[in-house]
Amino acid sequence: MESEDMKKIAFIGAGNMAKAIIKGLIKSNLYPANEIVVYNHRYAPTLQQLAEETGIQGTTVLTEAVAQAEVIVLAVKPFVFKSLLPQLKPLLTDEQLLVSIAAGVTIEEMTSVLGQQKIVRVMPNTPSFVGEGMSSISPNALATEEDTRFVQQLFESMGKAAVVPENMIDAVIGVSGSSPAYTYVFIEALADGAVAEGMPRAMAYEFAAQAVLGAAKMVLETHEHPGVLKDQVTSPGGTTIQAIKTLEENGFRSAVMKAVHAAAEKNRTLS
Repeated sequence: MESEDMKKIAFIGAGNMAKAIIKGLIKSNLYPANEIVVYNHRYAPTLQQLAEETGIQGTTVLTEAVAQAEVIVLAVKPFVFKSLLPQLKPLLTDEQLLVSIAAGVTIEEMTSVLGQQKIVRVMPNTPSFVGEGMSSISPNALATEEDTRFVQQLFESMGKAAVVPENMIDAVIGVSGSSPAYTYVFIEALADGAVAEGMPRAMAYEFAAQAVLGAAKMVLETHEHPGVLKDQVTSPGGTTIQAIKTLEENGFRSAVMKAVHAAAEKNRTLS
């Protein structure tokens, strides 16, 4: 981003996701540390550590953080919103852009407290910590195309990001927000199977994790249908098709689909 387009950014909250975003912005040279201010009221030691690690400006005064920023990232837990939004309302101007990464807090819920405000709701996931995140970007009607592009650029600093309507957030939660956890369970199960076959535990985790990483890259980089890639590995009468048959007999595909639905349904109840 060119310097004349720079929008000073404030983070409300200094938790793990805020740290991941901040480090991604700095590492990608999208933002210099001195253009980032972070507010955290209750955990001053956490804020101090983040400032020492990254060089950002830290403050425990909410008005100070908000007054400096054109973009304000709400990186707090959903239960904190109830008390935070009324504090924010008198501090905001119409031109400031709010970016929320809280699960289960809708744009409508935010505007019911804040009134007319530019808001972009974002749903990132934890692989953002290693620069391989997937984030959904959902703007409200007041956010401009420029605002939306800007937010997408922010989150592409730590992986991929795509604009989706807010009514797809529940599906996003199921397929990317929560799915790293399903994948960890899958990797652990793969490793357990290898250990049962005599492979040392550390080696089993490495083989399993690298196989999952490689398979995901094949989908993204070849743009082939996953079924086509699966067929390329399954020789007639071979080991892989026998394993696939066993997965299907045990409801693997159905279990994964049910897991995505369960996560989406839970997010609907949180909202």
